[in-house]
Amino acid sequence: MQRRRRGVDVGLILLLSQVFQVGLENIPPVTLGTLALNVFVFLKPLKPLLKVCISVDQGYHRKDWQRLLLAPVHHADDWHLYFNMVSLLWKGIKLERKLGSILFGYIIAVFSVLIGIVYMVLEFALAELLNDPSYKMNCAVGFSGVLFALKVLNNHYHPGGTSNIMGIPISSRYACWLELVAIHLCSPGTSFAGHLAGILVGLMYTMGPLKMLMKATAGDFSYFNDSARQRDYYSGYSRHPSYPYNTPGDYDMYTGGLTEEEQFERALRNSLHDRGFSAGSHSNERRPYGFWFPPEQLSEEEVRRQRLNRFDRW
Repeated sequence: MQRRRRGVDVGLILLLSQVFQVGLENIPPVTLGTLALNVFVFLKPLKPLLKVCISVDQGYHRKDWQRLLLAPVHHADDWHLYFNMVSLLWKGIKLERKLGSILFGYIIAVFSVLIGIVYMVLEFALAELLNDPSYKMNCAVGFSGVLFALKVLNNHYHPGGTSNIMGIPISSRYACWLELVAIHLCSPGTSFAGHLAGILVGLMYTMGPLKMLMKATAGDFSYFNDSARQRDYYSGYSRHPSYPYNTPGDYDMYTGGLTEEEQFERALRNSLHDRGFSAGSHSNERRPYGFWFPPEQLSEEEVRRQRLNRFDRW
């Protein structure tokens, strides 16, 4: 397997144009770092492709396990790099903003290795089932397996919607399966097993035990607890030493422990109460921010008196 090189790397130029069009400041750090690593390795490959591609023969039989780390970040040519990195750009921005940079980076690292292992298992199974040892020699490189896994995660965390693949509208939930077949039919040189391995790893995370295993491996690290991560994300500014308003991290004091629907109902009720009675109130005391709970229920006589006072003031 040799890298296919032409005179000018048009795919690389288009990729850089796409990145600057999005804006470096709009790309989360792990997504940007992963993209930069792939571009750097493309320009300065660590080894020839034959020395980094992953296969049953090279990875399992010859125990060259470093290929599990090297294969995902090497690409056959500039267009291979372009299509993979543009896909990473779109999926990475959405997922990293949803999951947080630390968890997303952890997922990228685990998936990159695990997909190579699942790929070897699939190729080994095909070789045994079809009695064709050539499957054990199939050597693959590229980040597309990880991208198929991220596609499964993206559809899991952003459900709904439809995708259009080769003119066929299909629910985004099942789009990865049609895309798997379509890519293989349009580009027979692509690794069907590598892409399938990505889908299977993504399903292992969203529907299987992989997510729990990764959390157990990470220990008690708070960023792998969804509720803790979201609370940290939204209230982290309040703990910054230079921030002048040191608001507490417990938002129950603002919401009263109410659900979203109850908060809306309470806000509407308070708004109507303010319109009806604020003109008759002689108190200039500022109410606390958030949802105000009236200290007591006024009698009908008191309500009537305050309304009369309001009309008298006009």
